[in-house]
Amino acid sequence: MSVPPLPLIMIEPSVRAALLEDLGRAGDLTTDSIVPASARTECAIVARQPGVVAGLDYAMTAFRLIDPSIEVHVERPDGSRLTPGDLIATVTGSARGILTAERVALNFLGHLSGVASATRGIADAIAHTKASICCTRKTMPGLRIAQKYAVRVGGGSNHRFGLDDAVLIKDNHVAIAGGVRNAVQRAKAGVGHLVKIELEVDTLDQLREAMDLGVDAVLLDNMGPDTLREAVAIVAGRAITEASGRIRPDTAPAIAEAGVDLLSAGWLTHSATVLDIGLDHRG
Repeated sequence: MSVPPLPLIMIEPSVRAALLEDLGRAGDLTTDSIVPASARTECAIVARQPGVVAGLDYAMTAFRLIDPSIEVHVERPDGSRLTPGDLIATVTGSARGILTAERVALNFLGHLSGVASATRGIADAIAHTKASICCTRKTMPGLRIAQKYAVRVGGGSNHRFGLDDAVLIKDNHVAIAGGVRNAVQRAKAGVGHLVKIELEVDTLDQLREAMDLGVDAVLLDNMGPDTLREAVAIVAGRAITEASGRIRPDTAPAIAEAGVDLLSAGWLTHSATVLDIGLDHRG
């Protein structure tokens, strides 16, 4: 399924901040001293390892913020599967502008493609089940919008975007509230009727109590496949079931086969390996 692109107004602040960080107080000393202002060039953005591309709009924004006349022609749009040597896009225009924006453009493109590629790996591993993979709030500060977009590009779905769009009652909330029942009842009384309430449970006894309280979703934390099957049977379709903990490409199939609706993994965003993508001068 095609993922709608993010509006420029959501992309530009992050890219602008990254460029300002890189340019510092004096601009690109290396490029400005070596490359003539009149020089033009064409460069290729090329995949150096297999994966899924994501973040092209971030890369294009970096080039265009430095020099609006730079042209980027996309060959493989976000969501495309890559093999080493694949041409992703060509960049044409001011040599100074392209070289100055290069690192920031590739930083976004490599990181977001890494997130999308990691997500795709899990999505492919559980494609034979009804489950889907989703991210969490364990995102890099300032990059949540971008990283959650990359998860969607990789075939995953998004958990809540922040503290304000859903209720997720975790162990510390339960402990401070004095129990599951108190926590759930207070949440129901404190939010509007359109706000979903999810409860994290560590045991099947907690899960049974949650079902009596009518939560919308349950986060089944660090349960093995056999326990997850029991949990799914207890829920019996009355709530969304989400498994978390130890979600990797090699463990995901057995967890998904237990019958849960979602698998969530924080490492997709906070620890995904950068996809190796380069910018090569063509002349």
